[in-house]
Amino acid sequence: MGILSGNPQNEPLHYGEVFGVWSYLSTAKALRSGYQTTLNHAGDGDLKKLIEEAIGGLNHEISQTEGLLKENGVGLPPTPPDRPAADLESIPVGARFMDPEISAGVSMDIAAGLVACSTIIGQSIREDIAMMFGQFHTAKAMLGAKFLRLNKEKGWLIPPPLHLNSPGKE
Repeated sequence: MGILSGNPQNEPLHYGEVFGVWSYLSTAKALRSGYQTTLNHAGDGDLKKLIEEAIGGLNHEISQTEGLLKENGVGLPPTPPDRPAADLESIPVGARFMDPEISAGVSMDIAAGLVACSTIIGQSIREDIAMMFGQFHTAKAMLGAKFLRLNKEKGWLIPPPLHLNSPGKE
């Protein structure tokens, strides 16, 4: 039996795992705070539901990663304060984020989160960490698909120019 055999929870974290999980947690906390703010700006009911789902997913990820770091004696990144609910009509029109902007921003965050999860999975030698981030990845992919569907249904998705003709073919 080697040092990295047996129960994964008894194995030490390596520096890459610590840095990856800590950075992921720090980003998740910041995103949750930002989504609480954008929830105040959203006018579309379907978008609000998906933002709330995103916040719920982040709450789960934060709980899981904080627990892992605490168990391993790693200090936690600071937690921004929760943002209060505000009335959309009290936000001046020129200062509001528009629904398509919010949806595009969250979609971009989800895509970046998929890459972050994959990176942590690839650098992990502890199976429990790889499995945790595999679950996060799956949940993010499903949420990303919901945002893609919403963006298409609402007409918020603006595709790049479509390349229909190939050079040399007539």
